[in-house]
Amino acid sequence: MNIDDYRPAKLFTPEEANAALPLVRAIVRDLAGLSCEVADRRARLAALLSSRNSDELDQADPYSAELAQIQDELDNDTRQLQEYVRELRDLGVEPKNGPEGLVDFPAEMDGRIVYLCWKLGEPEVLHWHELEAGFAGRQPLTAGSVAGSAENGDIDDVDADAFGD
Repeated sequence: MNIDDYRPAKLFTPEEANAALPLVRAIVRDLAGLSCEVADRRARLAALLSSRNSDELDQADPYSAELAQIQDELDNDTRQLQEYVRELRDLGVEPKNGPEGLVDFPAEMDGRIVYLCWKLGEPEVLHWHELEAGFAGRQPLTAGSVAGSAENGDIDDVDADAFGD
């Protein structure tokens, strides 16, 4: 996708992003926890399967039913992860990293689309970054990050006109 063609369904102000945070936080907490569990179980299952030879993987193998059950549980958990992602997207939020609990809220700043960035464990949305910058390009959402705003750097002093409605 061309960044210039990106048009999110919803744009958030910092206030709207923070107002949505209780629900987003609950979904992301579940998403992050399950993402870590699934990744660990997938790695363990892959290790188990790689240590067995193909002759051991037939129906006569006493562990084949258990391995199939583990795979079914992983498939169900993967569907649940997809549901968490869908819930976030339905809210207009873009999940970026499940295990770390990282999400972005599309916003408009100074006439361009940016992301308000939040990570599980942070008290509120306090950062933003350009679309292509990613987490590494996060900048504090302070007066200093928005041209023409007050000088003391408090989030309350962000120039409200810098963000579109």
